[in-house]
Amino acid sequence: MNFRLSDACGGLRLRITGSKRNSFRTELKRKCKTDHKIWASILSLFLWGIVGITAMVGFAPTALALEYNKEILVDADFSGRDLTDSSFTKANLRQSNFSHANLQGVSFFAANLESVNLEGADLRNATLDSARLVRANLTNALLEGAFAANARFDGAIIDGADFTDTLLRSDEQKKLCKLAKGTNPITGRDTRDTLFCP
Repeated sequence: MNFRLSDACGGLRLRITGSKRNSFRTELKRKCKTDHKIWASILSLFLWGIVGITAMVGFAPTALALEYNKEILVDADFSGRDLTDSSFTKANLRQSNFSHANLQGVSFFAANLESVNLEGADLRNATLDSARLVRANLTNALLEGAFAANARFDGAIIDGADFTDTLLRSDEQKKLCKLAKGTNPITGRDTRDTLFCP
């Protein structure tokens, strides 16, 4: 008795006769299963690779925290940069430009920020403790939640700055109230209100 069998794995057509039919069929099924397992494994690895790369790129932080501790960066230009969680502890940043930079969570502990341009900078939750912000330009800056105990703001420009929940010494707060005016364009809060000026 003749038996015609199509090989689904490779499109091969064979004509099998008699008793060889069952053994060939078993071997053919085993080969097909092996081929399907190999291709399934390759496809699975490929898909997991794509998922892994997507996860790494999709969840990568927008900025890497950098350390500039004790650096001398006079006249440096950091304008418009994303410096989230970076550290400038005890750095000399005199006359540097941080205008419109993202400085959320940045540490400026004991840093020299004399005559620094912080116009429109986002300083939310930044550490400004013991920093010298003498003659600094803080026009329209966001300082919400910043820690600025012992910071000095002599001669600073704070038009439109938002000091909501900023920790300040009472004498510095009084000095700032003498200068305070304007409304922050992002939060819509009056500078005097954020400083609790009388």
